[in-house]
Amino acid sequence: MQDFQQRDNQSPSPHNVAVILAAGSGARFGHAVPKQFLTVNDRMVFEYSLETFEKHPAIDEILLVCHPDYLETAQLACSRNAWRKVSHILPGGRERYESAMAAISALQASNPCNVILHDAARPLLSAKIVTEVTEALQSHEAVNVAVPMTDTVLQTDPSGNHIQHVPDRRMLMASQTPQAFRFQILQEAYRRATAAGPIQTTDECGIILRFMPNVPVFIVPGDPRNFKVTYPDDLDRLALLLNRHD
Repeated sequence: MQDFQQRDNQSPSPHNVAVILAAGSGARFGHAVPKQFLTVNDRMVFEYSLETFEKHPAIDEILLVCHPDYLETAQLACSRNAWRKVSHILPGGRERYESAMAAISALQASNPCNVILHDAARPLLSAKIVTEVTEALQSHEAVNVAVPMTDTVLQTDPSGNHIQHVPDRRMLMASQTPQAFRFQILQEAYRRATAAGPIQTTDECGIILRFMPNVPVFIVPGDPRNFKVTYPDDLDRLALLLNRHD
């Protein structure tokens, strides 16, 4: 674990901790550099959402869980931006759950009330979503961000060649991040998941639903701009949206 900067002495027990998950290799993206470290409009992709958390008054501390080969790159970015809330830059794992568990382990000593996990590849996170997520955590133990489905979703047979079912779109939503939790709830969910064997679930809400089914997950409305950079064309879309915002 690499300490980037000591936490502000005036806030020894942070209430809301944002965790930026930036350890992925971006295999689908097809670039030698992980997508979260590519530059768009003079900033790396991960810098945009981290800046949103840095400026938000409800966020007390930030952990950056980074691809092991880009720890120094992340440290230089934190220094260049003079981000004061970043307390740790941690090496992450190949799988998302490994990075989430690294953050949980790092936070055990400080025992924060809430942890808010966000994909580094979703750069256009709004302050409005952060506000609504942190407010929801005051009365809910688990929170997800999601948007209604606009396309018809098809359930296929195992071959993927034939339609078996067309679910009712009114009951479907597309998940985004942040996903946010009371710290003890997330910690216990991962403890149970680890004890059960290899973790197959791809995100934290899936872990909660499977291993702590009595904990309801509240949904905060997302935003189409809060999309995930997945393919090369998404960088052009990001640049266009950034230019419109400017």
